[in-house]
Amino acid sequence: MGKEGIHGMPPKLGKVKNLSPDLKTLVDRAKEQYKQKLGYFAHSHDGPAYIVTAPGRVNIIGDHTDYQGGFVLPMALSEKYSTVIYGTGFLHTGKGTGDTTIRARFCSDANSENPDLVEERRISGHYPPPQESDESKRTWADYVVGTIVQYKDDLPAQGCVLELCFAVTTSVPLNAGLSSSASLEMAVAVFCECFLRELAFTSAAKDYDFATYRALRGQKAENEWALSPCGIMDQMVVSKATAGNLLLIDCRDLTTTDVPMKTGTGDKLPVVVIANSGVSHSIADGEYGKRRAECYDALQAMQEVPLYHVLTLRDATMQDVKDTESKMTETIFRRAKHVVSENQRVKEAKICFRVGTWDRLGELMNASHKSLKEDFEVSCEEVDFLVDEGQKYEGSYGSRMTGGGFGGCVVSLVEKQAVEKFVEHLSTEYKEKYQKELEIFISEPGTGARVLAIDMDCKAESDFYKDQKKVEE
Repeated sequence: MGKEGIHGMPPKLGKVKNLSPDLKTLVDRAKEQYKQKLGYFAHSHDGPAYIVTAPGRVNIIGDHTDYQGGFVLPMALSEKYSTVIYGTGFLHTGKGTGDTTIRARFCSDANSENPDLVEERRISGHYPPPQESDESKRTWADYVVGTIVQYKDDLPAQGCVLELCFAVTTSVPLNAGLSSSASLEMAVAVFCECFLRELAFTSAAKDYDFATYRALRGQKAENEWALSPCGIMDQMVVSKATAGNLLLIDCRDLTTTDVPMKTGTGDKLPVVVIANSGVSHSIADGEYGKRRAECYDALQAMQEVPLYHVLTLRDATMQDVKDTESKMTETIFRRAKHVVSENQRVKEAKICFRVGTWDRLGELMNASHKSLKEDFEVSCEEVDFLVDEGQKYEGSYGSRMTGGGFGGCVVSLVEKQAVEKFVEHLSTEYKEKYQKELEIFISEPGTGARVLAIDMDCKAESDFYKDQKKVEE
């Protein structure tokens, strides 16, 4: 959604065409939460309620390249795997002299620790992120608050009040490497933009489009508020994806290119199949940060040769890596080898998608996993098992781990005619091996974060508010 999308009034909920059953279920859940948990707080808000949505994402190829300025080729997931926000708010731009204040009240049924809790934050003046020592106290609310804070500088320093009241629900699997965090951040960002309207992004420079700035703000929120050292890929694809297209991202200059995925009735056309290993994935844990540091060690070794053209590992060739091997430890050499070879695979994969050379695309995916497993060492036993089963199955083009690693999901490209039996095979083998049910998703390239609709029917009172009125009477 560009700035024109912020200004234009979305359709009323009842008039939204082609609202999928999956998305409707999420909207209904978020609306029910809002009315039951937030109706009392928001009873003074004028309608309408804004309904925004943001997808999860899967990276087809290009992992651990984004924070070295490299290339990635992810896609947004279909509407079945989305975050939805339903809420109200207002912006008062008076002429007072007090510090501008943002008051946010929000809740989520995905808050497993306390699903009935309503979080409340008053953001005014200097509002710093959590300190590193507070990492153990990190919660889902930090992603929300961190994103909201990014919009504070768009408002005048004094005299404004922005009030937000919203409910969050999601069907994006948590800790699976499908960017549930970026989905949440981008949904919150778009919701904020609904009320800032023409003020949104006024504090930003003019270097990028608004969808890119939104992604940068989400990344900053995750880096500083959730203490997670992610690159830009997740927020970028969740913010900018268009239906039917993967998104090639140049993580140095943040340019993007839509890469269409062929569709049709041919049995040989590929289908994206995602299998969740069920092994917990959290890039805020130490191993992800350690890999980033090792990549910078490899870069420093190259620059000390010196290789003047290597500003990041994205600039290096395999010959550069070999020429510097004697100046690196064996581990650092393998880390550099992965990043450089993965960038090459991403660029070739873009061509494969465009011309439909699916066998070669599968080979690139398989090579990517081998590199992530052996050179970057971010896989695990369960993921490797799923990849091995996927790669050897007749009708599968290729399989690889996806995301930051250390668990999470496996992505496979499978011939359309083979998908049903492929899913059955993976599920059966995984359960037999690990005595666990395998969660599997099938998705086409989806659409990025956006305002879905407005709802005039947002004034129904919560049970709490009704009970309060009875007491007062």
